[in-house]
Amino acid sequence: MSGHSKWHSIKHKKGALDAKRGKMFSRLIKEITVAARVGGGDVTGNSRLRKAVDDAKAMNMPKDTISNAIKRGTGEIAGATIEDITYEGYGPGGVAVFIETQTDNRVRTVAEIRHLFSKHGGNLGENGSVAWMFDKKGTIILDRDAASEDRIMELALESGAEDVGGDQETWEILSAPEDFDTVLEAIKGAGLEPISAEIIMRPNNSIQVTGSAAQQVLRLMEALDDHDDVSKVSANFDIPEEEMEAAG
Repeated sequence: MSGHSKWHSIKHKKGALDAKRGKMFSRLIKEITVAARVGGGDVTGNSRLRKAVDDAKAMNMPKDTISNAIKRGTGEIAGATIEDITYEGYGPGGVAVFIETQTDNRVRTVAEIRHLFSKHGGNLGENGSVAWMFDKKGTIILDRDAASEDRIMELALESGAEDVGGDQETWEILSAPEDFDTVLEAIKGAGLEPISAEIIMRPNNSIQVTGSAAQQVLRLMEALDDHDDVSKVSANFDIPEEEMEAAG
């Protein structure tokens, strides 16, 4: 499993996202709104919206809140236009960072993202500066004890996944973005509940960083992840597990 995927898994397993329930609600509302604006308000014909609504329900978001977010996206309720915007840059040690945001004010967002890079030893780059180092993939992370290797492999192969990896604590199932829903449905249909499941920009190479540089990278990742407009952060760092655990 890549260093960034491991970092993501540790954050979920430690409940870091549960502790930020309000922030998660805000992000999910934005995602529902954008998904409805881009693909329409019908969850049966809009897989992005269906995933966002499922995630919101898993967080026990009220039905009225979900419905209003969809209506804002389709224009039935007035509201600021929220758009998907990506940013790219380099963190400490030359680590490539790809950021996905949802914002109603791109001028504000880019200024704040640039500040976070500068504050934590990195630099915001131009569009395309690091995107070529990433591939869009569906990734599903499961606890290692959730099922045997044979069962995980069977489910992955039968549902059209591309690869299965992981470490001593987790399984990571990779898929093409267009196959993500099918693979996720197969996993959940088998009674398995993922630690996380999403479509991300996954690095196709990694840079190992340790010591103070590693701590700087993790601080940058945390700062970006905490930003209200940031929906996802991907990076190609590889940091020893014990350093990530200590920092967590």
